[in-house]
Amino acid sequence: MLRKIVVLRRVLYDAIGHFNTDDGWAMASHLAITSLMALFPFLIFATTLASFLGAQAFSDTAVHLVFDTWPEQIAKPIAREVQNVLTVRRTDLLTYGVLLAAYFASNGIEALRTSLNRAYRVSETRGIIYRRVQSVIFVLIATACFLVISVLLVFAPLLARLAEAHIEGIKPYMGTITLWRYVIASTVIVGGLFAVHFWLPAGKRRFLSIVPGIIFTLAAWLAGSTIFATYLDHFSSYVTTYAGLASIMIAVVFLYMLSAIFILGGELNAAISRYLEARARVG
Repeated sequence: MLRKIVVLRRVLYDAIGHFNTDDGWAMASHLAITSLMALFPFLIFATTLASFLGAQAFSDTAVHLVFDTWPEQIAKPIAREVQNVLTVRRTDLLTYGVLLAAYFASNGIEALRTSLNRAYRVSETRGIIYRRVQSVIFVLIATACFLVISVLLVFAPLLARLAEAHIEGIKPYMGTITLWRYVIASTVIVGGLFAVHFWLPAGKRRFLSIVPGIIFTLAAWLAGSTIFATYLDHFSSYVTTYAGLASIMIAVVFLYMLSAIFILGGELNAAISRYLEARARVG
């Protein structure tokens, strides 16, 4: 038991120490602002493409998938503005406006890459064209996933009604079935974390080696979101301090917290790998 405590202390000291000395807080700020700036272009691009393909319900689905896992106090004002932006009809698919939206959305992916490269302590060796193309591909894959999910969710209420009409005894469980939004949103988050940790940083990592950091990230996100929401409910003075800018400031602080936790997840994976490599050398 004592040895496990020593190992845990060593790993945490390595992870947190490197986070502090390698501008982890500054990178969290960069990642938070870049992610917020990339969110609107991504949703605009994805919604325009979905509308072109006939998935008119995409905007509602996208808003739910992105914001259902956020605390309501943070998500509600931002989601409302996002919904207002997405309901504007656009006919400029594949024109410079939408292509620029895809490009700016990929900046969020680049911010994730940069922060993970620092966390994993690796130097980028891939060319800028390769990296940018990969980032755009990530945006397209995310768009495709959201599009497929939106189509499936259109049929979900119909399937639920058919099941209720033809399967005896299922009606009491229909309330549980309505949790699909949260299940799908959580699945998207977990899948996204695995994808960015596995493919974005330079070098190669084993699949199992990224699991500890992802588990830490999910647990810390849940705890941090709960604490932050409680703070907003009972102690916050954001509204009196920032007036009309309160909602955007709350979102920035929230994303800053999430970004710091995300980077610490990468730092934790790197620290564990460094410890295992050192132990293997000693034998």
